[in-house]
Amino acid sequence: MKIVVAYSGGLDTSVLLLWLKEKYNAEIIAYCADVGQGEELDGLEAKALSTGASKCYIGDLKEEFAADYIYPMFQANALYEGRYLLGTSIARPCISKGMVDVAIKEGADAIAHGATGKGNDQVRFELSVAALAPDIKMIAPWRDDEFRAQFPGRSEMIAYCEEHGIDVTASKKKPYSMDRNLLHISFEAGALEDTWHDATGEEDRDMYVLSVSPEDAPDTPEYVEFLFEKGDIVGLKYDGLDEVITKLGDFKVEGEKDGYTLLSPYGVMRVLNFLGGKHGIGRIDIVENRFVGMKSRGVYETPGGTIMLAAHRDLETLTVDREAQYIRDSLITKYSQLVYNGFWFAPEREAIQALVTSTQQTVTGEVRLKLYKGNCMQAGRRSPLSLYSEDVATMEGGAEEAYNQNDATGFIALNALRLKASARQSK
Repeated sequence: MKIVVAYSGGLDTSVLLLWLKEKYNAEIIAYCADVGQGEELDGLEAKALSTGASKCYIGDLKEEFAADYIYPMFQANALYEGRYLLGTSIARPCISKGMVDVAIKEGADAIAHGATGKGNDQVRFELSVAALAPDIKMIAPWRDDEFRAQFPGRSEMIAYCEEHGIDVTASKKKPYSMDRNLLHISFEAGALEDTWHDATGEEDRDMYVLSVSPEDAPDTPEYVEFLFEKGDIVGLKYDGLDEVITKLGDFKVEGEKDGYTLLSPYGVMRVLNFLGGKHGIGRIDIVENRFVGMKSRGVYETPGGTIMLAAHRDLETLTVDREAQYIRDSLITKYSQLVYNGFWFAPEREAIQALVTSTQQTVTGEVRLKLYKGNCMQAGRRSPLSLYSEDVATMEGGAEEAYNQNDATGFIALNALRLKASARQSK
C-alpha cells in the first residue's frame, strides 16, 4: 500500500507519518504545500525521510494559490457570515489538488491528513479529493478509535516521538493554534476558547504575526492606488513601492503601465500584506459557525485581503450594472458557505463563479485608498468603463437634456399604484 500524507514536519504530522507506516505496513510519501505560510522549509525533506517517508514532495503553490483561488474568490466579494475572509478555507482545495496530483503521479492508494474530527478541514480536504480523484481512499487518523486511544493528548505524542527518535520542537502546553498562508493567519484554542477573553490586550500583544496593532500604526496616512483589469488587481502605485518589492524579495515586477507597477497576483498579495500589516489593517475577532455544527472563536489577520476587498468593491460601484450586481450579491452568502464548507470543486460553486466572471468584464479602472490605523478609506475611483455620468448626477444646472426631472412624476406614480391599492384593501 502507498499513502500520501499531508506533512508539515510538526508534532502531529510527524506522529501520523510513522503511525500510518506501522499500522498499514505502507510506503509513505510526505507532501507539504507551500501556500505562502512563510515557514522555513529547509530541512523538511530530510526530516520526512528520517521519520520514515520514502519520498517528500514540497509543492510551490504560491502563485497558483493567488491566481486560481484567492483572486476568483475576491471577484465574488466572498465573506463568510459577513465577516470572515475565508483565509484557511480557500487554501484547502489548493493544497488538496497538490496532494492529488502527487498521489496520481505516484500511483498511491490513499491520502491521509491530520485534521481532527471536530473541525472543518477534514471536510474540506476530503470533499476536494472526492471531487478530483473519487477512487483514492481517504485516511483520517483522528477519526480512528485506535489512534485516539494511543494519543489522547500532546504529551503522549511527544513521548512517542522521543521513543522513536523523531526530532520535534513542541511544548506540552501551547497557548493557541495557528494556521498561516498567503491570505491570512488564524489563531484558535487556548485562552481564545473563552469568548470573553480580550485578544487585543497586552497579554496577546506578541501573538500577532502579520500586523501591528492599530494603536501602534503610523500616525501619518499613506495612499495606495490600484489598477484593475476585469476584476483583478494587476498593478499598484505607491510612494516607496520599489523599496517594498526589494525588501520582500521573492517576486519580480511584471512590467509598467500608465505609471503603475505590474505584478503577478502573488506579488500583489505580498505587497498588500506588507502595507496592511504596517497600518494595522485586517484584524478581526469572531465567533463563527463551523460546518460540523459547533460554534468556534477565532482571531484572524488578513491585511492584504482586507485592502483588496475594499478596493474591488469600490470600483464595482462605478462599473457594474445595478441589477447585475444585485444578482451577484444575492449569491455571496451561498458562495461563501460553499467555500467555507469545502465545496470549491462542486458544480454549484463553478456555476456561481461563471456568473461572477461575467459581472467582472467591466471591472476595469483605478482605485485610490488611504490607509490609516486599521482603516481603508476610499479616496477616489475612475474607469474608462464607468457608468457614472456627472451630467446626469449633478445638482447644478446646465445639463437638463441629460435628465428630465419631470419624468420622475410618472415613475413615482406607477410605483405608488400598488401601494395605494394595498392601502385601500386594508381599510
